[in-house]
Amino acid sequence: MGNPQRKKLEKTLKPHWVWAIAFGSAVGWGAFVLPTDWMSGKGPLAVVIGLILGAILMTIIGVSYGFLIKHFPVSGGEFAYAYIGFGRTNAFIAGWFLTLGYICIVALNASALALLGKFLFPSIVKVGYLYTVAGWDVYLGEVLISTIAIIVFAILNIRGASFSGRTQFIFTMVLLGGIALLGISVFLNDSATVSNIQPAFDPGQPAIASILAILAIAPWAYVGFDNIPQAAEEFNFPPEKAFRLIVYALIAAGAAYSAMILITASIQPWQELIQQVQATNSSWGTGDAIEGLLGRAGVFVIAIALTMGIFTGLNGFFLSSSRLMFAMGRARILPQMFHRIHPRFKTPYVGIIFTALLTMIAPWFGREALGWVVSMSSVGVTIAYFYCCATAFKKFSTPGKKTLSFLGILSAIGFFILLMFWPLQSSLTAPSYIALGVWVLLGIIFYIAKQKDYNKIPTKDLNYLILEKEEV
Repeated sequence: MGNPQRKKLEKTLKPHWVWAIAFGSAVGWGAFVLPTDWMSGKGPLAVVIGLILGAILMTIIGVSYGFLIKHFPVSGGEFAYAYIGFGRTNAFIAGWFLTLGYICIVALNASALALLGKFLFPSIVKVGYLYTVAGWDVYLGEVLISTIAIIVFAILNIRGASFSGRTQFIFTMVLLGGIALLGISVFLNDSATVSNIQPAFDPGQPAIASILAILAIAPWAYVGFDNIPQAAEEFNFPPEKAFRLIVYALIAAGAAYSAMILITASIQPWQELIQQVQATNSSWGTGDAIEGLLGRAGVFVIAIALTMGIFTGLNGFFLSSSRLMFAMGRARILPQMFHRIHPRFKTPYVGIIFTALLTMIAPWFGREALGWVVSMSSVGVTIAYFYCCATAFKKFSTPGKKTLSFLGILSAIGFFILLMFWPLQSSLTAPSYIALGVWVLLGIIFYIAKQKDYNKIPTKDLNYLILEKEEV
């Protein structure tokens, strides 16, 4: 190839912006929408223990990320790390699965905004009934809300990393303020009590099974901390700070999830709450519980916090998906148009536009159908974690760090088994297995089509394109 062209992104991201990108992406809307879903059949303490254990395992995995970011501060994250450790085919596998995971989460965040609209303004959102998919009624109103949100955040990301980083930090502070205000309000209310959290575990399930079922979703619950390596090329600070930012983001995310579980469970006896949600077929059990205790003022607070969670998820995953596709375009595995940088704002705008166009299809299929795809995307994220830890294991020289990366490998394998071994309560549903199979098949077809050109690139040139180094 000879001196291949390699475009670079500008170094504009400050440390607290990067932390906000990781934390806000990890917490997102799930902390405010899913507490009643998670507690059902498991119990509050099982959820909290599962999430805390998940944060600990993610931190162990984060050791490998910190090491690789320090030595290879480039866009692409796990795509680049899989290439370093296992070559170009494995790099494609990691990038292919991770691209799906990121894009799915953008789509799910957009649909969460429509879900909030359905709860707060049903007469406006439930306009223009279209059809029903898997038991979920699809309305034109919710499709428009999701689509507008996607377009707005695409524009926001095209305008520059510093602009999106600054707004991400503001959204994150409002989100944390909302959780704190809800916690204080519930604590000061006489109707809410710790006794409502009893029994801590669902009597109908073994405690360990309930904890493992929650632990299995940790790759999905905390996906977002790995947005840090995707943004590494744009750090305006030393990359060795990345590991601390990962740890701080995971600690804050684990605390935020746990706080919302305990707040929801303490409002009324949690089993009674779950029964009410199921009997009324409520679209937002946590919102119902808050409204029952604190009235419309409480709903306003949690709605603001939820909106900020959705915004941080949209913003963070737009950033990471576009950077991943930019890196794969730079390596010539995706079409080179993904390698383009906006002439004014210096952002990988093609990846941002592609993400927007693809995710605008999702609201037309209904939230239930989208959930099948998102569930199986957890497998893709787990695969990416495995590649990162396995590469770090190969590169680490000190026994202590090598042990931690090996524990990270075991954690990733454990998550994979929990998701893929169908007899387990934590495994994917049948539609998710089908969606996963379709994505794998598409990946095989795409790779066969691109393999000849991809493998033609000399190793030295590919090293330079992916890592900005001719030797690894």
